[in-house]
Amino acid sequence: MPIQDSPQMLRIKRLIKQFSKFFIVGIINTGIDFAILNIEMVVTGITSGPMIILFNVISFSVAVINSYYLNKLWTFEDKRPDKEKMPMKFSQFIGVSVVGIGINSLVIFGFTALIPIMFGLSARMWVNVAKVFATGASLIWNFVGYKLWVFKK
Repeated sequence: MPIQDSPQMLRIKRLIKQFSKFFIVGIINTGIDFAILNIEMVVTGITSGPMIILFNVISFSVAVINSYYLNKLWTFEDKRPDKEKMPMKFSQFIGVSVVGIGINSLVIFGFTALIPIMFGLSARMWVNVAKVFATGASLIWNFVGYKLWVFKK
């Protein structure tokens, strides 16, 4: 006779499964974010300064829109058809994401403006290193905000 998990253990397993899905969605969104940011840098030749914030906002915003749908439908399995609540949920998602983009952009700007390029990397590769740190910094904030506020059940 198999031993049943306690309610607390079941909650922990669901949280781990949910965070794993969030992580996978994050990898997809990070790919979108990095791709767009790098296209912007290649097209313009700009790799630092105030314009890098604008580029980051654009790339991050496209990834956030994708993130909303993937997280809503797959990660948090919010498939309720209540259309009247969708604008409110999307607004909440954007609110959490705006704080996330603020965290993300501050890290990128600080990294590229305050830390000299190291390890013989090109300026563009240095922005990508900064973006890795920025993504990590905003990851936890976004998960907690989405789980506890946007897709709270």
